[in-house]
Amino acid sequence: MELNSILTAGLTDTWEAAPGVTGLRTLFVNVAYLSQSPANWILVDAGLGNFAGSIMKVAKEQFTGNPQAIVLTHGHFDHVGNLKELLEEWPEVPVYAHPLELPFLTGQMDFPPADPTVGGGMMAAASPLYPHKGIDLGSRIKPLPEDGTVPGADGWKWLHTPGHSPGHISLFRAADKVLVSGDALLTVKQESAFAVVSQHKELHGPPAYFTTDWEAAERSVRKLALLNPNVLLAGHGVPVDGPELAPQLARLCETFKEKEIPEQGRYV
Repeated sequence: MELNSILTAGLTDTWEAAPGVTGLRTLFVNVAYLSQSPANWILVDAGLGNFAGSIMKVAKEQFTGNPQAIVLTHGHFDHVGNLKELLEEWPEVPVYAHPLELPFLTGQMDFPPADPTVGGGMMAAASPLYPHKGIDLGSRIKPLPEDGTVPGADGWKWLHTPGHSPGHISLFRAADKVLVSGDALLTVKQESAFAVVSQHKELHGPPAYFTTDWEAAERSVRKLALLNPNVLLAGHGVPVDGPELAPQLARLCETFKEKEIPEQGRYV
């Protein structure tokens, strides 16, 4: 699959989304670094394949030593693409995910195939090319703690936000209301190649071509909106903060059924 032929924008970009929160874009999907000090940090997601060098470069520039953990919002190909290389570089680092996501991360199950019929642009049309096979992380993968704490990230909580995948999670730091939403809530229309290339900032629900439970997806968006976040770093798109965020979240909740759920499709 030659995704570079679809997208022509810069391959990577970095942001300081909030104190101790750095985002890195790997072509069209973000990873996040959550840190309390240069020696105490975790990585959230592992990005699109072939970007392990970029992920480790940012880590070496900003931190000392290896991460305390890698936490996965979910197991889709563009969020686990560099795990093999990262785990070879960081042999003692554990990987955490929601228990419902573990079958896709232990080789027991594959994700449902993408649905190109949802429309919305070239990214949706090309989605049959996207890998949907599970991976096997063996003993490196562990379930997240049941109490909602995030290993290696004091002050953060994980929240179950299914819909895009059964075990999808988002992360929230209540002290300053910073939300790392994964693919439950986006700041770009991910189905559109034009929007992805331009990184046009606009709140949306999860990528339609891989979302299999729209009722759960809507509930997850409403759950995240009720947190009233001050800063949003999503799995796709640029960070959003400030006074523009709350009204956009409210509008997304009001129009979710009308504008986000496809009129037709395999999983509608």
